[in-house]
Amino acid sequence: MTDNLEKQYIKLEVISGKNLQVPSERIPAGIYVSINVDSQRYWKSAISVLSSDESAAWGDTVTLASHASTALTVEIRASYELGRMLGSGEIIGKLQTSWNELLDDGDEPFDISFPPVYGVHPCLTLKATVVHACEDQDVALFDSLVDCSIARDTDAGHARFARYTTSDTVPHLNDAVQQFQMVLDQCPVGHPDHAAALTNLAYARLGGYIQNHPQDIDTTTSLFREALALRPQGHPDHASSLYDLIRALNWRYSKESTTICIHESAQLCCKLLPLCPEGTYLRSMGAYSALGYVINCLPLDASDEGIHLLRSMLELCPLGFQFRPRALRQLAQALNTRFQQCGSIDDIDETVQLRREAFFLCPEDPDSGKYLNNLAFSLHLRFDHQGKPNDLDEAISLHEKALHLSPVGHEYYDLSLDNLGNALVTRFSKRGDIDDITRAIRLYREALTLRPPGHPGRATTLNNLALALQRRYDILDVSEDLNEAIDRYRESLRLRRLDHPERHVTLFNLSSVLCSRFTHTREDEDVEEAINLCQESLEALPSLHPDRYFSYMRLQVAYLSRYRVQLNPPDLSLAVENFRLASRHPTHGFPSRIIEAHYWTIAAEQHGHESALQAYSTFFELLDAHLATRSSATSRREAAAAFHYARTLPVDAASYAIRCANLRHAVEIVEQGRGQQWSLASRLKTPVEDLESANPTLAHAYLELSKRVSNAAQSSATITDRAAADRAETEYRKRTRQWEAAVAEIRNLKDFSRFLLPPAYEDLHAAARHGPVILLIASQFSCSAIIVPTSGEPHHVPLSSISLVDLNNLKERFTGAIRNAKWKNPTEPRNNLIVLLRIVWNEIMLPVVNVLENVLKLKRRSRIWLCPTAAFTSIPLHAANPFLTKADRSKEPCLEDLYVCSYTPTLSALVRSRQLMKKRVTPSFVAIGQGQPGAGEGKALLAVDSELELVHKFVPATANRTTVSGDAATRAGALQALEENTWVHLACHGKQDPTQPYNSHFVMRDEHLTLLDIMDKDIPHAEFAFLSACHTAVGDKETPDEVIHLAAGLQFSGFKSVIGTLWEVDDAVAKHVVEAFYKYMFHPKEDGVMDCTKAAWALNCATHAVKTKVPLEQRMVFIHVGV
Repeated sequence: MTDNLEKQYIKLEVISGKNLQVPSERIPAGIYVSINVDSQRYWKSAISVLSSDESAAWGDTVTLASHASTALTVEIRASYELGRMLGSGEIIGKLQTSWNELLDDGDEPFDISFPPVYGVHPCLTLKATVVHACEDQDVALFDSLVDCSIARDTDAGHARFARYTTSDTVPHLNDAVQQFQMVLDQCPVGHPDHAAALTNLAYARLGGYIQNHPQDIDTTTSLFREALALRPQGHPDHASSLYDLIRALNWRYSKESTTICIHESAQLCCKLLPLCPEGTYLRSMGAYSALGYVINCLPLDASDEGIHLLRSMLELCPLGFQFRPRALRQLAQALNTRFQQCGSIDDIDETVQLRREAFFLCPEDPDSGKYLNNLAFSLHLRFDHQGKPNDLDEAISLHEKALHLSPVGHEYYDLSLDNLGNALVTRFSKRGDIDDITRAIRLYREALTLRPPGHPGRATTLNNLALALQRRYDILDVSEDLNEAIDRYRESLRLRRLDHPERHVTLFNLSSVLCSRFTHTREDEDVEEAINLCQESLEALPSLHPDRYFSYMRLQVAYLSRYRVQLNPPDLSLAVENFRLASRHPTHGFPSRIIEAHYWTIAAEQHGHESALQAYSTFFELLDAHLATRSSATSRREAAAAFHYARTLPVDAASYAIRCANLRHAVEIVEQGRGQQWSLASRLKTPVEDLESANPTLAHAYLELSKRVSNAAQSSATITDRAAADRAETEYRKRTRQWEAAVAEIRNLKDFSRFLLPPAYEDLHAAARHGPVILLIASQFSCSAIIVPTSGEPHHVPLSSISLVDLNNLKERFTGAIRNAKWKNPTEPRNNLIVLLRIVWNEIMLPVVNVLENVLKLKRRSRIWLCPTAAFTSIPLHAANPFLTKADRSKEPCLEDLYVCSYTPTLSALVRSRQLMKKRVTPSFVAIGQGQPGAGEGKALLAVDSELELVHKFVPATANRTTVSGDAATRAGALQALEENTWVHLACHGKQDPTQPYNSHFVMRDEHLTLLDIMDKDIPHAEFAFLSACHTAVGDKETPDEVIHLAAGLQFSGFKSVIGTLWEVDDAVAKHVVEAFYKYMFHPKEDGVMDCTKAAWALNCATHAVKTKVPLEQRMVFIHVGV
């Protein structure tokens, strides 16, 4: 390259830089490059923000003129201001070069390397080319380096501080502080560089504080605050000032553990992160580092403000960020603590979700056993609160894994032993496997050896071991267990001082075991101490603490125990008051409160206390609220089945109301108690015509929210992944709360105060508008019937000659008689059935008929509706028959001779069907038949096709008639036909699932058409369905007061009138009933009129007409449900 550069120019492009480490380790606002010639700044680039990989990019171009001196200096400098600069910043690298060296690489980019900083050479990528002046290039102007004293002192301060940082020499620090103080003195308040001067001085002082060199941290922090105030939101250096203050607060916390500092730092981090673009050094090495420190150090704060702050911290931690698992665990711990203090289900749900994610992100972490323990602990808490069996099973499984990951000698081994023991004790309490409690005690004893006197966890293990011994004593009645439990509780209590957060737990647990001893020894000291301990535990707890439930419950036990020994009435009153307080304590989980309400009903009945009706009502209200938290019909039924021991409560409550001569309330309470599944499912389908007239806007909002709740329920029902299911349940609860708020607003309207509340008698009475409804109540206390007449007050009919035991025996005998009849010749007499039906007539229906005839003066052939409960649901009441011959050889009339009988699952169902009758459309009729089910689905039904042809022959020509059969009779095809038609005849196999009735189904060609499929459909225009299939009107043995069967499902989905079957149908003889039914249903003289309210009458006539063709059990198998 020639040395002659006369009349030539160099076009220099500064492309990028890398390895740009700042000697002072201070995070710069940006990096720039300057070119100096003869001690004069010839040119400087723009300030480029430093990237997270310590690189910067410019792409700036300058034209450099030839000069008498060919030497020049290239500098890389860190600027600590993005806006107005104070001084020239800190030197990162400085290199002398020449024009010729810049042109050595021709037109190609090249790198120049600078002296190392912390062992790494900063580097610039440049490109230089020769250009001619005639090309009209911009020429850089010479600019003297800033020579004012403020700039010189600032640059000197940066240089001294950099030397201090690299050498740890205190005189350099003092010099830097002195230089920066001089600058600040020259930049008073109001000076444009005041904020920059404050920041430089504060940073130097903070550097000394960090290295334990004397500097006043209060003054330092104040300087940073003052600078930040001068750089508000929108200022180019606002983010840098935020970071500087955060850093100062974090260092102060690290040395002094000042909680207010770390809290303020956390709040500032929430402001800083959104201001730092992705990929910048300030974000990755500054803000994220500060955030990580804050997350690690932020103390547990379960207040609303503390949780809000932790939630904000988590939002700042994206997936992949190293501190996200820690942020997840911190927020989870705070929510877990708040749940234990306040009992919000949202808190424990979120805790589980957060702990799942935390473990998922760190499955190989050395502390993974601890994380599993935490997740399992939260699942255990949620089980106690909500009662979902899957939570307890998963908790035990995770505790087992945690124990495997924390073997003997591991620091968490004792914790894993204790936690697994807790879960096993809970499972023993629920399922009664003695192996669980035996193993739990063994685990606690081992944990106790690892927690000797003086260990902080010893009191907890003592309490847990005592509880396990107490549980085993309750079952095995071994006095040694009782005595050891008392001793262990007392030792635990001694270790838990008055301010211990768990002292109240040992107080009420010791109270419980002392009551157990009192029932055997009758020593007053035990029960007196038990009462005092519970009262002390209440004094230690805030009014809404969830654990107050246990204190109330243990007090109830103590007062009731003393009452049973001493028969002092005030003790019974105090026991009842604590029953009330425990069952209604709002922050405790529903399952325990429901159990307490159940025990309250038992105690009130046993001791004749007037609170019995309140106890029953409390039970139903709590159960209703508990079931409403479940999103699907299946999960609601499973939740109800968990209280199987209380399934007689609806009829027991009605029996109590009857004994109190309060028949109206008896009707209300039996309706509320036995119709919960249907009422919860139907609340989203409630007709709102009246509301639309009164407030169209609110009606629209309600319908829209109902749709959202329904959609959320349906989506959650199909999820199998536990984490996804938890999120779906949370979303369902959110939607449900919005829906409940709309319902509350509706109830504030005039005439809508009882919207969707359990119906009052006045509402239920509408069910008897077209004929009396007979409720048949089978309770352990009495068997009765209540007749709800068309007008007037309800009538009580005692069934004193039959008991619940008799009814259960009668039910079993019917099952056997029906089974045996299947093998008999159709012409053989059904003597066993005749005997049983005569009992039904004499003991059950005759007393009812006497009232209908003699008191209500009901005309013969009038409509009546039977609404059986409990054991009555399995007995063919409609077929009651005296089977007697009069002196004139005529037959004594049976029930179906006297009246046209229908059934209804609940009074509300009948009322709802009548309301939907307003929406009548042009009738269409579909016959669905499937006589060739798949393998394993039952025998071929050879008469199905002929039955369908027979039905079509009678359907009026005015109706649109279609048939779906053979390969077309699939699940989807049948569902579509149900939705598109108002009248349906269904001939196929029907199967009742006794363990899960919502899976009861009709057998189609491909898949089952289940009860859930039918319930999911809303078909308000549907009118009539004939279910010529087996077991379509058989209820649920687990919840016998919830009539969950296929016929009721069709009625729920919109069909107002349904013919169903109680047991297996013989399709060869059923067609006779079908033929006779449709002859009466569509009489030629009626000119094609299709009236679904005639179905009960048509069935009554049909069964009479086929007496000589169809055996008794195949006539009485058909029943009518609905209008």
